[in-house]
Amino acid sequence: MIMKKMITIPDKNYEAYISYPENKEKLSSIILIHEIWGLNDHIKNVSDRFASEGYAVLAVDLLSSEGFKGIDQNILQEMNIPEKKDEAQKKMRELLAPINSPEFSLKTIEKLKDAYKFLTKESFYNGKIGVLGFCFGGTYSYELAVAESNIAFCIPFYGHAPKDSDIKKIQSPILAFFGENDKNLVDNLPNLEKLMKDNNKSFEYIVYPNTGHAFFNDTNKNMYNKEAAENAWEKTLEFLKLYS
Repeated sequence: MIMKKMITIPDKNYEAYISYPENKEKLSSIILIHEIWGLNDHIKNVSDRFASEGYAVLAVDLLSSEGFKGIDQNILQEMNIPEKKDEAQKKMRELLAPINSPEFSLKTIEKLKDAYKFLTKESFYNGKIGVLGFCFGGTYSYELAVAESNIAFCIPFYGHAPKDSDIKKIQSPILAFFGENDKNLVDNLPNLEKLMKDNNKSFEYIVYPNTGHAFFNDTNKNMYNKEAAENAWEKTLEFLKLYS
């Protein structure tokens, strides 16, 4: 049986969803970071799936406390209409501006560091805490690995890599996932791989052919790729067995 509930992270005073096996023995923990859609039912479901595999999972809510209300689905639809695309992109940039600011980034990293501290004080803490995230969360998975040297593992799904100069700060092994059609990220992979190698980092990645961004999200019917998602799940569990 899985225990699950919403909690408030002390100090930074923001909410998170925690789930873990009922026996609550000493467990490896995962800080789970959501997509730009926030801490929704999909992310809670992913949290419970990991808990069913024997992990304690803290799925953080990094947007609600900042007043970010999410993305209007109408804007997303307009971005696929040629005559409305330019205006829709303008609306999207305006909408995302607050969370693209340096101030937001610094506050978010501090929240994640507090999430790490919170888990170290839990009775099930076994000394190993890692991070996994999707898109927005994939990007901040890298950032937490930069900011917290004791992170045990980092698993970013289609996230933007940290600044080149920050690569050297990462201590954890990394397993990264990408969709071949996600050109913005895939085109940078040779440079990222070189930087990781030059800095002697443990960096593995998988690029799934004929697959785009957000392929793991089974609630996004336009992007979900069942074969890629299932394989990524298996590879993730294998990676966790090695490093958690």
